Amino acid sequence: MDWAWPVLLACIALALLMLALGWLSRRRYLALPELKRSAGGELPDHVVVIPARDEAETIGRCVASLQGSLRVVVDDGSTDRTAEVAEAAGAEVRVAPELPAHWRGKAHACWTGAGLTESDWILFVDADTWYAEGFAAALLGHAANGQLHAATVFPKLLLETWYERMLVPYAMGLHFMGVKAGQLNNPRSLEALADGQCLLFRRSAYQFVGGHKAVADSSTEDVALARLLKRHRMNIAVLRGETMAHARKYGSFGELWRGLQQSSLRFLGGNPRRAVWAVAAGLVMLAWLPMLAALLWVEHWGPAAAFVFVPAVAWRGWYGNWLDALLAPLAIYVFPAMAAMGALGRVLGVETRWKGRRI
Repeated sequence: MDWAWPVLLACIALALLMLALGWLSRRRYLALPELKRSAGGELPDHVVVIPARDEAETIGRCVASLQGSLRVVVDDGSTDRTAEVAEAAGAEVRVAPELPAHWRGKAHACWTGAGLTESDWILFVDADTWYAEGFAAALLGHAANGQLHAATVFPKLLLETWYERMLVPYAMGLHFMGVKAGQLNNPRSLEALADGQCLLFRRSAYQFVGGHKAVADSSTEDVALARLLKRHRMNIAVLRGETMAHARKYGSFGELWRGLQQSSLRFLGGNPRRAVWAVAAGLVMLAWLPMLAALLWVEHWGPAAAFVFVPAVAWRGWYGNWLDALLAPLAIYVFPAMAAMGALGRVLGVETRWKGRRI
C-alpha cells in the first residue's frame, strides 16, 4: 500500500486542528475583560494584604507600587530580610501566628491579614507582583461601579529565562482551552476561576463565604473561594491586567516546575470539562512529532519542512514573538511530563513543598 497520500492528508488534518486549538485558547483568554486605567477620584476604604515568606528580593517593589493604599505585609515565618524591606517600602508588617493544623501557609497569612483591619474592601496580592500607578483606583472603581462582591486579575507574566519562555505560554494556552470566559463573570453560572496573585473582596462577601478559613486546607484556595462566591450567586469579575498588573513567579527551574504543577491543579481542579479540554488538546499536540516522522518516512520533504513550524504558528499568540514561539515543540513534550508527575504525586500522597511549606 502506498502510504504517501494518507499520511499527507492526516498531516494536513492535524495541522489544521493544532492551529484551531491554539487560536481557540488565545481567543478565550482575550475574551476576559481587560482592566483599564480609571479617571481617578477618592479611593474606597480598603486594605492591601500581602502574605510573604522569604520574599526580600521582591516585596519592596510590590509594596512601593501600591502607594496610597494601606499595605499590610503578613510575614509568614521569613528567615530573610522580608520584614525590613517591606517596612522600608512603606508597609505595616505583622507576624503571622503559628500555623494551625490543617491550614496552608498562604491561606493562614491572608486570613490573619484580613482580620487586622475593618476596611470595606480587602485586596490580596502576592509579593512577586507589582502594579502600575492607579491600579488600586482602577480595580476598586471597577468593583464598586459594577456592584461586585469580588474581582480577580490575571497579571501579565514577566518571563526572563529560556525555560520560562518555553513552558509558561504553552501551559497558559492549555489551561484556558476549556475556559468559558463569557460565563466567568456571570453570577448565574457556576463557572469559576481566580488568580490568587491578585484577588479583591468586598469584606461583607468575604466574611459571608467564610474567607480563607473556609478553604484553609485547599492547595487551590483562590479557585475554591471563587467557587464559593459563585455558589452563592455573588458577582465576581475575572479580568486581564495586561498593562496594569505584572508578576515574576519563577526565579529558578525548580520553582517553575513546582509552580506549573500547582497551576495545573488550580485551573483544572474541580472542573472536569476544563480538564478534558486541556488533556485532549495536549494529546493532539503530542501527535505532532510522530506525524512529522511519518512525513519523513514517506519522503514528503516539502510538507515535512512546513510541518516543523506548525506548533510555532499555532501558539504564536501565546508566545508573543516568533523567536520564543519556536520553543513550542519542546514545551509540547516537557509540560505533559511535568503535569503528569505532579498528578501522580498527588495520587500517591507526595506533597509538593515550597520554602519548607506544602503547597
